[in-house]
Amino acid sequence: MNAVQNLKVELDEADMRLDRWFKAHFPGLGFGQLQKLLRSGQIRVDGGRVKSSTRLLEGQMVRVPPLNSAIAGKKVDGQTKAAWKEDDYTFLRSLIMHEDDQVMVLNKPYGLAVQGGSGLTRHVDGMLEAFRDKKGQKPRLVHRLDRDTAGVLLIAKTRAAAKSMAESFRARDTRKTYWAVVKGVPRPLEARVSTHLVKEATADGDRMRIARHGEPDADHAVTHYRVVERAGDQLAWLELRPITGRTHQLRIHTQYMGTPIIGDPKYFDIENWDMPGGIQHRLHLHAHRIIIPHPAPHLGVPVLDITAPLPPHMKQTFNLLGFDEQSAADMDEEGDF
Repeated sequence: MNAVQNLKVELDEADMRLDRWFKAHFPGLGFGQLQKLLRSGQIRVDGGRVKSSTRLLEGQMVRVPPLNSAIAGKKVDGQTKAAWKEDDYTFLRSLIMHEDDQVMVLNKPYGLAVQGGSGLTRHVDGMLEAFRDKKGQKPRLVHRLDRDTAGVLLIAKTRAAAKSMAESFRARDTRKTYWAVVKGVPRPLEARVSTHLVKEATADGDRMRIARHGEPDADHAVTHYRVVERAGDQLAWLELRPITGRTHQLRIHTQYMGTPIIGDPKYFDIENWDMPGGIQHRLHLHAHRIIIPHPAPHLGVPVLDITAPLPPHMKQTFNLLGFDEQSAADMDEEGDF
């Protein structure tokens, strides 16, 4: 980029820190380089000197000085689909269940990580780079699913949508429903589980556990559950509704009830039990449905209500055990829980 640019701050960039604005628009510009440009006054907002922590307002003009070709070449405005990882773009598009100007909803498959971690090179957050728009905005994760949990995953396409949906989660205006197949049948058949959870380091990595009374750093976790169908006393299909959103909450709470989720490599703790023939040794937890206020109801959809189909391994298990998916809908008609 060989000329000065004056770029306007858009509505969904309001209250964004200047350094984050530059990261979104010019990901090739390092923080040290940004600081030098700010100290020398080459970067200005509405003609005035600013700091990297300055919060931007809608309509302000950001002066961007000439940048060297290495940095300018990474500016998102110059990207085209041909420069993206086409396989990632095509793959994510194949998962979309709903899309509008503000929101994208994916049916995340089993085994696909949502974010990066140790040894992970392919994950949803990384693949979303392929969806950056002309303003440099990358779609944002609104919530998380465990790598081995399949189902509904919300993606915000704008900063305003991300903020709105995050507030809906905090205010508990969002209703999430999960399906799980567990070992045994919990008693009672419908109840509320309330505990405190704490993270601990183990030889197999970090994991959650039920906290002792008054234990520091513990978080309150609440889950409602009900048994939808059962295969004798051996296996049961549970509908789970987390009121809070703690790490591994549903996996810990089902274990706490003495009915861990089958195929769970971390929390299934029943010894000398073999998976029945025909059932795959995979985590049987599915993010089935989410209901959340739409971040832009003026578009004509006041509430998002999205349901994901069962992943193939759980569909196979349901067929083997004779579980009928309509049973959950019939129970909903009889009354909420």
